[in-house]
Amino acid sequence: MNFKQLNIIEPITKQLDKLGYQEATPIQVASIPLILEKKDLVGLAKTGTGKTAAFGLPMLQMLNEKQREVQALIIAPTRELAFQIQENLTIYSRNLAIRNTIICGGMNQNKQVKELEKGAQIVIATPGRLIDLMRQRLIDLSKVEYLVLDEADQMLDMGFIHDIKKILSFVPKKRQTLLFSATMSSEIKSIVSQFLYQPEYVDVSPKSLVVEKIDQRLYYVDKANKKNLLLDILATENVFNALVFTRTKSNASRLSKFLVQNGISSDCIHGDKSQNARIRILKSFKESKIQVLVASDVMARGIDIQELEYVFNYEIPNISSTYVHRIGRSGRAGMSGKAISFCQFDEIEYVKDIEKLMKQTIPVIDNHAYPLMDRSATSSSHSRPRNRSTNKKKQGNYRNKKKGK
Repeated sequence: MNFKQLNIIEPITKQLDKLGYQEATPIQVASIPLILEKKDLVGLAKTGTGKTAAFGLPMLQMLNEKQREVQALIIAPTRELAFQIQENLTIYSRNLAIRNTIICGGMNQNKQVKELEKGAQIVIATPGRLIDLMRQRLIDLSKVEYLVLDEADQMLDMGFIHDIKKILSFVPKKRQTLLFSATMSSEIKSIVSQFLYQPEYVDVSPKSLVVEKIDQRLYYVDKANKKNLLLDILATENVFNALVFTRTKSNASRLSKFLVQNGISSDCIHGDKSQNARIRILKSFKESKIQVLVASDVMARGIDIQELEYVFNYEIPNISSTYVHRIGRSGRAGMSGKAISFCQFDEIEYVKDIEKLMKQTIPVIDNHAYPLMDRSATSSSHSRPRNRSTNKKKQGNYRNKKKGK
């Protein structure tokens, strides 16, 4: 189904034609008619399915171009996602007299306030900075007609539940509220019951958590050899661009520096980087000026790179759902992708938990140059310990050996 059939107006469809948007995605087909009918909506869909256009296109169509006050408020969990939403809405609205502005931490507040004073129909915000401006009475939300909570489950995971409730209490009760989430937890249900009015539900989430087109691979490797294994795979598979995830900011910085020292164009992105630096690095990666981008976990849902083929889990995440969010950066919009994970001995339990969540086994690659030396860690049909208690005991023995005890 195309966007004209969804009753999107010509100024917007003209721009979509230029962008090469031929057919609407399932979340767009299901959501746009309901949003145009001004119904509250709960949309369940993973990232990369076209959610921004799903809520953005009908919202742009319904906004009053002559009114300069804030009519639409979009709340996102991370600065990266907020900027991506802004970028998309700016492109979609090129033929409309609609202004948007962004409010987020890590950037000069005075500049953001000045942008607000110029007048904008749409504000895209992260919770923390928005709360700051609300406390200082530097933003007026009294005219908000459309409220969007994007990646609501991640916002709750990041501890924004109280901020979200505070923000919702300050916008008019008579409004249209749209909530998008990858999962429907009890906390999400609570938000829906308190703040949405007779919402319609749209569920286009896959039955399994992981996109089928993503080729997942698992390498058991000692911690000291992970860097060398990464270099080998980048070279032998002629990797053009890759996103590599670490668990910490310091590890991201060290790994990026190592790659540069070995002739790989690389940079890192994490919470300690300034917003301007993060924007510059992401732009360079999207433009293929950087071959490998190393990121910490906080970026897992904030990075949207089209045609990204490789995602590496340099360190296995200790939260199972984070693995799903990480590899979801690849294989977007129906494309194929590869997710390669390096597992050291003390990360084996994390792999077990991830497989339990996904209800599937990650294929193991045994034939590589840097195998895990302690083979007792990789017993059984999947080369993993049989149970948690056994694994903890083996970890203790392994650590004692390493200390020479």
